[in-house]
Amino acid sequence: MSARLSRTRTVLVLATLLLLWLVSASTYSISETQQALMVRVGKPIAVVSTPGLGFKLPLMDSVVTYDKRLLTLEPPAEQVILGDQKRLEVQTYTRYRIDDPLRFYQSLRTLEQANPQLTQLVSSSLRKELGQVMLRSLLSEERTRIVEHIQKEVQEKALSLGIEVSEVRFHRADLPLETSQAIYNRMKSERQREAKELRAQGFEWAQEIQAKADRERTVILSEAQQQSKIIRGEADAQASDILASAFQKDPPFYRLYRSLQTYRQALADAGPTIVLSPDTEFLRNLKFGPGLPTTAGK
Repeated sequence: MSARLSRTRTVLVLATLLLLWLVSASTYSISETQQALMVRVGKPIAVVSTPGLGFKLPLMDSVVTYDKRLLTLEPPAEQVILGDQKRLEVQTYTRYRIDDPLRFYQSLRTLEQANPQLTQLVSSSLRKELGQVMLRSLLSEERTRIVEHIQKEVQEKALSLGIEVSEVRFHRADLPLETSQAIYNRMKSERQREAKELRAQGFEWAQEIQAKADRERTVILSEAQQQSKIIRGEADAQASDILASAFQKDPPFYRLYRSLQTYRQALADAGPTIVLSPDTEFLRNLKFGPGLPTTAGK
């Protein structure tokens, strides 16, 4: 009796496990952020985009789910040769979503296979477009047009893969280190050359300004000397007129005044001792006084 009960329990447990497996194998669930593709024996039969619980045939059907939100692809930076043969390190980012699960499944199957394929599409369009433009174009307003052209080309190619590309942008675009150093050295040499030219030009201007100032100084000094000679001559003429007028008014006093001026100038410049002859005309006023005849002492 106990053996029979044990077999019955075993059968019930196996039946329960089989029932649970059947329920699990015949149902699936999809969240609001997912979309699914029903595959029967390796052949896609339906696209399920409604979230909730669904049913499938055990052992025959499988459900492949894909995220229907925007996904981001950020491949590593790559070197691109521009139209002017300059190298540029460009890193892009791409935002996309799986628009057609059936086409995506038929062409790529999984995201692990889709990302390299999409990276190749972006890289191909990037190299094709940048290979026709100059570096200065990427530093101007034309950059927006270039990026939009790359994005449009990637969008057209990605549609055949069941992918809708919403955005392709440059994450960064830098010159390689060796190129940056070469450009820096060239710019440095150019600035040094311009500095030398400016210094030479400044020295030339300084020489011209100095020469002009010297010429003006010479002219000003010449005119001043000429003017001073004219003024001095006029003053000498006036002094001569005044002296002549004074001499005519009182000749003895004029002669005395002139003698005193002569004494002052001679004695001021001489040393403490001056040697003269006693009968010299220079000592007449000192010996006889003013107004006396020269023979008064004899």
